[in-house]
Amino acid sequence: MSTTTTLDRTGRTDRERLLTPAFLLVMTAGVGSATSFYLLFSALPRYAEASGAGGVGAGLTTGVMMAATVAAELAVPRCVRRYGYRLVFGAGLVLLGAPALALVVSGGMATVLAACLLRGAGLAVAVVLGGALVASIVPAARRGEGLGVYGVACGVPGVVALPLGLWLGDAAGYRVVFVLAGVSALAGLAAVRRLPGRQPAPEEPLGVLAAARTPALLVPCGIFAAVTVATGVTATFLPLAAGGVSAWALLAQSLAATATRWWAGRRGDRNGAARQLVPGLLISAAGIAALVLVSEPLAVLAGMVLFGIGFGLTGNASMAVMLDRVPPSSYGTVSALWNVAYDAGIGLGAAGFGLIAVHTGYPAAFGLVAALMLAPLLAGGGGTRRTSRS
Repeated sequence: MSTTTTLDRTGRTDRERLLTPAFLLVMTAGVGSATSFYLLFSALPRYAEASGAGGVGAGLTTGVMMAATVAAELAVPRCVRRYGYRLVFGAGLVLLGAPALALVVSGGMATVLAACLLRGAGLAVAVVLGGALVASIVPAARRGEGLGVYGVACGVPGVVALPLGLWLGDAAGYRVVFVLAGVSALAGLAAVRRLPGRQPAPEEPLGVLAAARTPALLVPCGIFAAVTVATGVTATFLPLAAGGVSAWALLAQSLAATATRWWAGRRGDRNGAARQLVPGLLISAAGIAALVLVSEPLAVLAGMVLFGIGFGLTGNASMAVMLDRVPPSSYGTVSALWNVAYDAGIGLGAAGFGLIAVHTGYPAAFGLVAALMLAPLLAGGGGTRRTSRS
């Protein structure tokens, strides 16, 4: 019996194409969830402060959401094994969208914090399953590029929706922002309906804690975590340390990171993603080191561009390397571990830098962060060996 293989315009077979219907469905749901998250990420703290909760209330909105996100990320792989991708992803989108719509009806602080708690759990589902599904859907030879394209698509809302939420809150009122955030998440349910359900795993998947104790996974994850710690530092304190140039510097960093992720994915597929980890970390540390000259606008801009490039390299390469080192049954675990490193790193960076800067001042604190970022290199070469289990 013969089989028919179709070719696209580039000459690739149907098994080699990247932008398959399944990939586009995952990307649609991922972009919707990212848009919902970023619309309220900055707008909700300002709303809480304007509603009389003050700075403490504003901080609680972010803190509660990110704490819920990290906690839920640890549980997502187990939920998927029990209920399947489709049901869990759909529940995540509902947890992101429905609480945003509830804020239209009641905007008291208790409701705001409850919404943040639920949306944090929803965000955990979206980010973990997005990476796991992309890894499962795209051809192994193009996995890095697939992760890069998905990262670019989900990074665009960070560039657009983050300032849009603030602008709309001032221009049209926060209820408009709440509705848009709710609808953008719930619209992804149409795509989720066609995702796979529960699939039997040929091998027992790793648990998140077991994965965190595996050196082949811990080293690349640690390199990425070092960079995310610096992300928390710059996102929180650069506006305080650099003044007006910080908005342009953060935009430049976001654009550089988004563009680099796609390039890093393509290069990683050809030459090995593990080769990008150490250069990415060094470039990131160099960018943060440039912030020692935080009073010089050009140094701040150049440093943040470098940091964005390094973030794009380490973010894409660390995920690709970790996926290469586990069977498909553990893709969800790897995605959860990677996202925990991302979210926890941002929180630790923001909290720790504040304690340091009080005693040293901003320039010296940035220099210390740059030096500490190199700590994962002391773990040796475990992050640069490339093995394949796909």
